[in-house]
Amino acid sequence: MSYCRQEGKDRIIFVTKEDHETPSSAELVADDPNDPYEEHGLILPNGDINWNCPCLGGMASGPCGEQFKSAFSCFHYSTEDIKGSDCVDQFRAMQECMQKPDLYPQDDEEEEEKPAKHAEEAASAEGPAVKEEGSSS
Repeated sequence: MSYCRQEGKDRIIFVTKEDHETPSSAELVADDPNDPYEEHGLILPNGDINWNCPCLGGMASGPCGEQFKSAFSCFHYSTEDIKGSDCVDQFRAMQECMQKPDLYPQDDEEEEEKPAKHAEEAASAEGPAVKEEGSSS
């Protein structure tokens, strides 16, 4: 005989071997394509953008989320012959937001500094490369 136990938010159901021997009487319910809580891709069945899609990688809720939503919405709903050509201002605003160093640090600047710093350290470890004139050795 099976029984159930509640532990905090979890409900634990214990079943016996006999419970597993009888066929299940569970009925599968067809997915509702308009269920707002059902996982969908980037575009919902009604054509709207699914801002909760994991494929966006949190861009819609990040520090530049509003600028991203504005640019992406403009592109998605664009009816121009060259899709998105009417969205330059929105994408520029998003780019400016993302270029703020306190939001998204630029790794390429650090990469440029590392080789130069490494070369300076190597040169100082080897000593002066040029022998001065007039000195005797």
